[in-house]
Amino acid sequence: MKKRLKNEKGLTLVELLAVIVILAIVAAIAIPAIGNIIENSRYNAVKADAINVLNAANLYFTENNGETTVTVKKLKEDGFLDSEGKIPTDSTITKAKGGHKLKASDITYSGNKKVTFNDATIQAINADNQEGSTEGDKTIPQGTQTPSQGTQ
Repeated sequence: MKKRLKNEKGLTLVELLAVIVILAIVAAIAIPAIGNIIENSRYNAVKADAINVLNAANLYFTENNGETTVTVKKLKEDGFLDSEGKIPTDSTITKAKGGHKLKASDITYSGNKKVTFNDATIQAINADNQEGSTEGDKTIPQGTQTPSQGTQ
């Protein structure tokens, strides 16, 4: 029995430090990746909010055939929309043949990152391939400028 107890070995300090260093390296790699996933999710959530608003506007324009524009506030008041999410209530949707167009500016989705919908249709929102984790403000559809981004 005494021989068995003498042969039992525990972790040395060097082995323990090696494990801690490996865990620190894994954490240093994983934490930024998780942060990017969260930012992309927040960006995609705002895009989903915009699609919901456009779908509600589609119902509104079906019932109110003579109307050509509607605000998010009006959609909510008339019961076409339960929640606008992060889309401002003063945002407007314009009736268009190729798809209704949402105009909403400077929607903050994470920290100081913003997205602008500049006459965005459902097709343009679905086709958007920008990532929320990249730096800078986003505009949907891409390539369009908001008044604050224009030349002076």
